[in-house]
Amino acid sequence: MANPFDWQSQLATVYASFPEAQRRPVIGISGNYDEQTCKLAEGYYRSVQQAGGVPVIIPPLADTDSIINTLEHIDGLLLSGGADYNPLYADEEPIPALHGINSERDLPELLITRLAYNRQIPILGICRGIQTLAMALGGKVLQDIGQTTVKHSQDANRSEPTHRVTVEKDSTLFNIYKEEKLYVNSFHHQAVGDAGPLFRVTATASDSTIEAIESAEYKSILGVQWHPECLVEGLPLFKWLINEATAYRNTCDMHSRVLTLDTHCDTPMFFPKGVDFGSRDRQLLVDLHKMSEGHQDATIMVCYLPQPKDGKDFRQMVEFDVNGPTAYADLIFDKIETIVNHNSQYINIARTPADLWMNKHRGLKSIMLGIENGIALDGKLENLQHFAERGIVYMTLCHNGDNDICDSARGSQTHHGVSAFGRQVISEMNRLGIMVDMSHAGEKSFYDALELSNQPIVCSHSSCRVLCDHPRNLTDDQMRALAQKGGVMQVTLYNGFLVKDGEATIEDAMRHLEHAIDIMGIDHVGLGTDFDGDGGIRGLGNSAELLHFTRQLMARGFNESDIQKIWGGNFLRVMQQVQSVRKQ
Repeated sequence: MANPFDWQSQLATVYASFPEAQRRPVIGISGNYDEQTCKLAEGYYRSVQQAGGVPVIIPPLADTDSIINTLEHIDGLLLSGGADYNPLYADEEPIPALHGINSERDLPELLITRLAYNRQIPILGICRGIQTLAMALGGKVLQDIGQTTVKHSQDANRSEPTHRVTVEKDSTLFNIYKEEKLYVNSFHHQAVGDAGPLFRVTATASDSTIEAIESAEYKSILGVQWHPECLVEGLPLFKWLINEATAYRNTCDMHSRVLTLDTHCDTPMFFPKGVDFGSRDRQLLVDLHKMSEGHQDATIMVCYLPQPKDGKDFRQMVEFDVNGPTAYADLIFDKIETIVNHNSQYINIARTPADLWMNKHRGLKSIMLGIENGIALDGKLENLQHFAERGIVYMTLCHNGDNDICDSARGSQTHHGVSAFGRQVISEMNRLGIMVDMSHAGEKSFYDALELSNQPIVCSHSSCRVLCDHPRNLTDDQMRALAQKGGVMQVTLYNGFLVKDGEATIEDAMRHLEHAIDIMGIDHVGLGTDFDGDGGIRGLGNSAELLHFTRQLMARGFNESDIQKIWGGNFLRVMQQVQSVRKQ
């Protein structure tokens, strides 16, 4: 009989497994607090271990450094059960039926839940944990459910199911159990009163009490009111969390190796509103915090110039007092450079593909500069040299309306394609190593540019017309012609370019991407979000959620090489080729 106290033999077993020991996801479990002790019922950590994870207990500390560093080292978050929430956190007064609160836990768990949500970390909330999700993320908790037709605080053993819940068929919970009715235990008097806009209710008791919620935003977040760690049939929920945590870690690892470039964002449009790019600004879809949360390396930040209509002067179209479009573009680029200088320990301006890789190697985010609408030239060809010296990597020749360079997709066929001046512009862009971007251009303008340019052209933020009939989108024939000339099309996240009616989601974006790949091949596609320019859809709503894009690619079987091509590699290939003329 083996000696159970021979710990040296067990240590030898540990040594023997190194370094081949399988990487298992680390699950942080919020610790309970009572009598000056952080403690945890064994069901939580044993269930995590049995499901294939590594459990660690998170003490109830509202210390910023502790929370952020914890989130950097966990792959999933388990919010455990316990006492009631102090109603003051919901701006409510306590009702007489409120039970005991736990002042040590409330603030730390609200903070870590919100921050884990921002970082796309998978979360499972149990009992108090489902209420934590509601409290932290825009829902509402009932302090006491009162007298109902169902007894929600059972006297039976914790392992004994005492009531049923009805599960929505199109839910994560149904996918886990494949059952419309689940038999669960129940130990609560608080409950979720309103799941809020970020969640959908996926299970209820017969008295309509909310028993489960899940993310409505394609995030891996699930909350249940019962205690699965005490039930024989509870393990599948923990396996779900482990699977989601594994996928999260694999996605983060992928981002550590590939360079992630969004080829079009309009964040400078918000500069007149006094935004702070260095903070997590609620007005912005792209800022330094969100880029970090989404593991995004780089974005091409454009100076958008509106096309004057009805004889208006350009200065009447913008909120800054400037002397014409060229001065406006310079002002925007000045402000971008100021932002970078103020945050130089985190971000840098890049002008070439090599700059992007060097910044990633140094742990820095990157901003590249672009122009959206060639009226920035103010009709003067020499201004292209000026903007080349400022470091722009592409110029979108037009926007919504014809200009002096070419006709727009939403224009009036002023030139029947590219104008005489436009021909000069394209030739000069080729000479200076600036990419020609034909997003927003009319079809004739597109084909003219394809013929005139001696370099591949790009469409920095366009989608597929066959899937959404909009003049801004490319036809299959345009896409084939673009690929034949070596160019790239970057699928965009503007709702109206993805679906004709209703709300677009990440699924629609993936449909457009996969169709583009079918037509053009894997070497000619990418992503240009149009964030802060009305881009952003459910599941890909801001830079913090761009991890979801990579996870979708991985789930669809794309390998790392393909993912790098889609995540900017194809676009950078064209950029490298176009910029190579500078050395001649």
